Amino acid sequence: MVRQHPRRLYAAILLGCAGFGVTAFGVAPLGSVDTQAQQLITESVSPADLPAQVSSLAQQELSLFRNDITRRGDTVDSLLRRLGVVDAEAASFLRRNSLARELLSGRSGKMVQVRADASGQLEELVARYPARNAAQLTTHFTRLRVTRHDQRFDVRIEAAPLEAMTKMGSGVVVNSLFNATDEAGLPDSIATQLAEVFATEINFHRDLRRGDTFSVVYEALTADGEPITWNESAGRVLAAEFVNKGESHSAIWFESTQAGQRGAYFDPSGRSKQRSFLASPMEFSRVTSGFAMRFHPILKNWRKHAGIDYGAPIGTPVRVVSDGVVEFAGWQNGYGNVIVVKHAGDRSTLYAHLSRLDVRKGQAVAQGMRIGAVGMTGWTTGPHLHFEFKVGGVQRDPAVIASLANTVALAPAARAQFAQLAASAKTQLDIAQTTNPATATFE
Repeated sequence: MVRQHPRRLYAAILLGCAGFGVTAFGVAPLGSVDTQAQQLITESVSPADLPAQVSSLAQQELSLFRNDITRRGDTVDSLLRRLGVVDAEAASFLRRNSLARELLSGRSGKMVQVRADASGQLEELVARYPARNAAQLTTHFTRLRVTRHDQRFDVRIEAAPLEAMTKMGSGVVVNSLFNATDEAGLPDSIATQLAEVFATEINFHRDLRRGDTFSVVYEALTADGEPITWNESAGRVLAAEFVNKGESHSAIWFESTQAGQRGAYFDPSGRSKQRSFLASPMEFSRVTSGFAMRFHPILKNWRKHAGIDYGAPIGTPVRVVSDGVVEFAGWQNGYGNVIVVKHAGDRSTLYAHLSRLDVRKGQAVAQGMRIGAVGMTGWTTGPHLHFEFKVGGVQRDPAVIASLANTVALAPAARAQFAQLAASAKTQLDIAQTTNPATATFE
């Protein structure tokens, strides 16, 4: 750009400099009166040798960087046009190279950055998008790099680690938790985690009130320093405070440096918020039928409902509520696809009407692990998960069992480390309450 129009750039810089005044002046605060003598000071300023600077700038090789996101229906030409690239050779290469064609294959939403010279010729293109390996979706991303070397192009695809950036946000509940986090600019996964963290203290289906407030510190996943756009899994909530019906609840994520200690949430005093059994096998769902007598929709009679039904779309992930071993995974008459997990203390849980089984008999499972997905197999009139909790082979109310479950203890040797973390988290949460939601970032 500079090399093409040096005279125009030179004239623009001179014109801009001519508009700057050279008079210094002072302004007193409104409402104050100063009777002291005032002076007006005028001083001439000689600008540097602008022609020499412009000439030097014109001799430099300039590169332009632009960013965009791939869209549905994009072609190589439409994408490069939006990115300001005018390069028929590059477009031809992106169309015919098998690796480069991945740029526009599959789902849209890939993050693309180009470096081009002043004439629009492509020097380098870098695309970032979800990891090819499903097991790495939350830890890595795919980086596609196309680089020009004289008259040829090199292309390389690699898996690179996602990095975490600490962010914070706050909000006020008006209609629902998800609406409030949307207004605060927070990902849906943060709302889900908030409901999970405080599930044993707040019933987010019944207890949420207009005017409830929250503040949160969380991890935002980045690819090469850029917040990712394709994955709503923002990362873990690190600290949170939720004020419900005037009562404040706080939680801090803590991972002890001691071997064998799993991370968990604790309140500022060190009391665990995580229990040996999760409150629900679904991250955030609607209870459609509780542990009580009900009119059976298929058999058309009143009978005891020995579990809890959670309404959710087909394919919604189902997780195991505690550590255990899979005792059964298969088909059982009215239950359809069902999984039974054996836990410590003569306890077991059952997950029925699944659309998919992700575990097998004899497999060890850890609390929170995905074991299947919501379906409508067996005797059911709609997609939902039927969940049962048994103690000694007898069905018990899952909600009651979860509320009475043992908590995860904070090791005494870790209390000093936790106290330091809690003090830092308190400071960050206080800042989150007074800043523009979801915009502040901690380095």
